[in-house]
Amino acid sequence: MLDHLKGLFAPAERGAPSDRPEHRKRLAAAALLVEAARLDGRFDTAEQTAIRAILGRHFGLDGAAADELMRLGAEAQSRSNQLVYFTRAIKDAYGPEDRVALIEMLWEVAYADGELHPYEANLLRRIGGLIYVSDKDRGAARKRVLERLGLKADKAGLGAG
Repeated sequence: MLDHLKGLFAPAERGAPSDRPEHRKRLAAAALLVEAARLDGRFDTAEQTAIRAILGRHFGLDGAAADELMRLGAEAQSRSNQLVYFTRAIKDAYGPEDRVALIEMLWEVAYADGELHPYEANLLRRIGGLIYVSDKDRGAARKRVLERLGLKADKAGLGAG
C-alpha cells in the first residue's frame, strides 16, 4: 500500500497515476493541512494526529497510508513557497461541497491544539478565497468544527471566522 501511494505522488510522465486529478487533490489537501499545522511555528503531536485522522476519514485510508500521505504532503509543502499550486489543484478537482469540506478539515487542524493562532485564521481566509469558498460557508464550517471539538467560539479566538 505504501509503495502504491509513493507511486501516486512521485514525479511521473504525463498520464501516469500521479498526474490524475484524484491523486493531485489528495496530495494538495495533505500539503494544505500540513501548512495550516506548521503556520504557528509548531507541528506537534496533536496536529499530526488530527491530520492523520482527517486524511484517513476523508480519503478512506488506513493508518499507514494516511501517515504516508501526510509525509508526502509535508514534503510537498516544504518544497513550495506558495499556496497557488495546491489551491489550484483543489479548485480544479473538488466540487463546491468538497471545497467546503476541505475548509472544515483545515479548521480542524487549526484547532487541534485547542486555540486558533492569528496566522492560521489568515491562512483559512486566504485559502477560502483561492478555492472559492465564501466567508459565510467558511464561518459555518468553523462553527461545525468548534461544535464537534467541544470548543466555544468566544474561547476559540479571533472572532467569527
